[in-house]
Amino acid sequence: MKAFVTWLASFRLRVLFRSAFLLLALAVLAMAVTFLQEEKQRSYDDYQSNFAKTKEQIVARLRHPAGQLALLNPPRSGPTSPTVRPVLLPYSALDFDDQNKVRNAIEMAGCLVQYKHYGSLCVAVGNNLWAGGFIYAAGTFASNELVAHRIGDEALDGAHRLRVTLSLRGQTYHWLAPFEPLAASASDQGARGRFTGYVERESGNYKGAHPVKEFRAWVWQSGNCLDTAKTAGDPCERKSFFSLRLPVEVLQEALFKRPKPQWPPPDLDQFLVHIEVLPPGAGAALFDSEEPDAVPPFSLNDLAPLLLPGESLSILKANKEKELIRLDGREDSKQFSSPLLTRLIRSLPVQSYDTPAELSDEIATPLGNYQLRFRGDARSVNKSLGVVASRVSWFVGAMLLAIGLAWLVIEVGIIHRIALLTKRTRGLSRTVHADGELQHYQLADLRGSDELGLLATGLDDLLRRVKEDAERERIRAEQEKDMWHAVGHEIMSPLQSLLALHGQESDPSRRYIQRMLQAVRVLYGSASPSEAFQSSSLQVQTIDIARFLRNVADNAGIANVRYLTVKEPILVRADEFPLEDVFAHILKNADRNREQGTTITLHLEPGETTAIVTIHNKGSSIPEDMLEKIFEYGVSNQQDTAANGNRGQGLFVAKTYLAKMGGTISARNDLDGVSFILFLQRVRHS
Repeated sequence: MKAFVTWLASFRLRVLFRSAFLLLALAVLAMAVTFLQEEKQRSYDDYQSNFAKTKEQIVARLRHPAGQLALLNPPRSGPTSPTVRPVLLPYSALDFDDQNKVRNAIEMAGCLVQYKHYGSLCVAVGNNLWAGGFIYAAGTFASNELVAHRIGDEALDGAHRLRVTLSLRGQTYHWLAPFEPLAASASDQGARGRFTGYVERESGNYKGAHPVKEFRAWVWQSGNCLDTAKTAGDPCERKSFFSLRLPVEVLQEALFKRPKPQWPPPDLDQFLVHIEVLPPGAGAALFDSEEPDAVPPFSLNDLAPLLLPGESLSILKANKEKELIRLDGREDSKQFSSPLLTRLIRSLPVQSYDTPAELSDEIATPLGNYQLRFRGDARSVNKSLGVVASRVSWFVGAMLLAIGLAWLVIEVGIIHRIALLTKRTRGLSRTVHADGELQHYQLADLRGSDELGLLATGLDDLLRRVKEDAERERIRAEQEKDMWHAVGHEIMSPLQSLLALHGQESDPSRRYIQRMLQAVRVLYGSASPSEAFQSSSLQVQTIDIARFLRNVADNAGIANVRYLTVKEPILVRADEFPLEDVFAHILKNADRNREQGTTITLHLEPGETTAIVTIHNKGSSIPEDMLEKIFEYGVSNQQDTAANGNRGQGLFVAKTYLAKMGGTISARNDLDGVSFILFLQRVRHS
């Protein structure tokens, strides 16, 4: 624990600086998160209040006659068409003969379709079945002073006229109605008259034609010019208001059939009405109900912009579960919000946030009640707040950037230099204790005039002097190495001469001379004994380990070495001379550590793929923590090993040679002593 505290103290200054900046950055983030949580709670409360206000606003619009008209005529699915289709009025009928009443009725109901150049049109049916099978139309158009049809003219194209086309249930009606004034009046008071309806003829000759009795149409032209620069008596365009009732035989006949017909007709949206106001002659129509770019009246779809993203409005007929229409608030794709901030805001808890926002109401109409169901999604608060947070996140980012820049300046100017100085000092300390190599440690780049620079300067000067001493020591070691190489060279010559004198293979001295030559070759020219043993190459061949162990026991030169005989030969892969060195080193260690007068036993046990040799001696055991370390170079239990001729390399050599032969060695403590276990690769007879 004390060592850990000491190690941690070396980082104290760095930990202090970095912790201070980290806590400062965390404080900024915590402030931002707390602010977002408070804003989320406030936004949620505002959302609940606004959601209720939106509901009241929509209900108020739908209770207005224009809203009831929209309820009675829900939007049709599919593409829109310029052809006018009748709508169902919230009134039983229209008093088409009275200009003020019909104008107020259609304007209050909001059924007018607006056209260019002062044009407008409302085509509708009443909500009362017994009002008759009529379709009503009313609207406005702009024209010069109306030209009347002269009684007795066989052609009708000399006057302003109204052309009406009605298609329903496979039948088509065509009417042409010229203008006929009722009474002469001053030009500044306008004109009043009617459009007398005739069944349209393709020939254009209406000699003997009788007006359609049930076709009623009135027109009132204002006396004021649309161009205010002109006076009422000048030729100019004036605005006219017309009102007509179209008799539909198909609908009238259905009134007297059984069962009672359904009203409004279920195919009302398939009725097609085309109305044109034609000038005298063959000119272009002054008003055409199929003109493009007409502005339709208020419909339920116009309520969608009042809904926020995530909100929905469902309208159902009372006591029915099928939705008449469903409107959803549109998402604003132009607003950008960071996904990371949105996820953060979503995870912030607020009070009653999970409570569903649902409201309902009911609208009464002449044809029944309609139920409104409002559903809100408080999760939309997350997105809207995320958009705002994304716009102001640069402020928090700027604060964090300023903290980061301040940390970077201190980190590069102070902390980094302290870390480098600490790291190099610690590495330098370990290197001095390990191998003494100091060349790759430099402190000159840390010199300076401040406190750290002065400390680095002193350490750099000290390190330079230590390097000079180490270099002198290295040169002295190289000189000693050259001297030992020379000694080895001089020993090789007499050994070669002795080998020539004992040239016979049967000469016992020849074997020992060859082992001496091999040992000199291994060590000759190497920088250290451990390098020599590790880089040596062996000539692995097949030998009989049973016969080999008998020879080792007989010629070991150590008393009381006993081999437990195995009769049959056991072939292994090994190099004979290095293998003798292995057993020689192990037997010397066993002899040195056994009890006086006890026997060293060699036991051979054949395995499936290996031959196991156990060398056992009675004596003191090896400490458990040394069972692996005794095979390392320079490890010995003898004091003053170099003075006694023991360098702690015998077991290192044994392990190295066995590894090169594909074998292993390990030590084991027994009850009465120590055993060394050797594993050698077996060679099977083919």
